[in-house]
Amino acid sequence: MKSTLKNIGLSVFALVLILNFSSCEATKNASNTQKGGVIGAAGGAILGAIIGNNVGKKGSGGELGAVIGGVVGGGAGVLIGKKMDKQAQEIEEEIPGAVVERIDDGIVITFDENSGVYFDTNKYNINSASEILLNKLSGILLEYSDTNVFVIGHTDSTGADEYNMTLSKNRAFSVTNYFVGKGLPSNRFTTSWFGEEQPISDNTTAEGRSKNRRVNIAIVPNEKMKDDAKKETGEN
Repeated sequence: MKSTLKNIGLSVFALVLILNFSSCEATKNASNTQKGGVIGAAGGAILGAIIGNNVGKKGSGGELGAVIGGVVGGGAGVLIGKKMDKQAQEIEEEIPGAVVERIDDGIVITFDENSGVYFDTNKYNINSASEILLNKLSGILLEYSDTNVFVIGHTDSTGADEYNMTLSKNRAFSVTNYFVGKGLPSNRFTTSWFGEEQPISDNTTAEGRSKNRRVNIAIVPNEKMKDDAKKETGEN
C-alpha cells in the first residue's frame, strides 16, 4: 500500500511539473513536445494566433479550425511535437527576424513591418528584402515535407473595408505563390485573408497598426505525419 501511494504521489507530482512547464513562457515560443501528450485532442489555440482577437467572426474560425484539425494526443503527439520542435528551432535560427511560436501541434510565424517580411504601402508584391527570408523558409518547408501550410493576410483599419480585404488577399496570395514558385506543391497551402477584421493590437496607435499589418504562416502536421507517428508508436 505504501509503495502504491508513493507511485501515485510521484505520478501526480510529475503531472503538476508537466502542466507547469507547459504554461511557462519557454514552451510558448519553443517546445511543445511535452504538451502533445497532455493536451490530447483539445486544440484550437493556433486559431487565436493566426486570426487574432475575434476568433469565430463571420464563421472564419470554424472554417479554418475544420481544416487545421485537432491536436494529436498520446505517444504519437509527443513524437510529432519533437519533429515540430526541431523545425521551429531551425526556422528561428535561419530567420532571426521572424516571430516563431510553437502552439498545439503547429508552428506559427508572424511577419509584420518589424520582423523581416513586409510590403510597401498599398503594395502586395514581394520586395527584394522579403525574398531573402522567404527563400530560407522555402528551403525549410521543402525539407519538412509532411506538413500543411496556412498563409493568412491582415491589414490595419486605415482605409475602406473592401479595399483592405482585397489588399490582404493579394498579399497572402503573393506569399503563397512565391512558395509555389520555389517548388513547393500548391496542395500543401491554404490561403486566407481577413482585411482589418482580425486585429491583434490597437488600431488607434501607429504601433498597433504596424502590428496589425501582418502575414501569418502556420505550419501543421499533415495526415501522413500523423499516420506515421501513430504507426511508429503502435497506436493505429
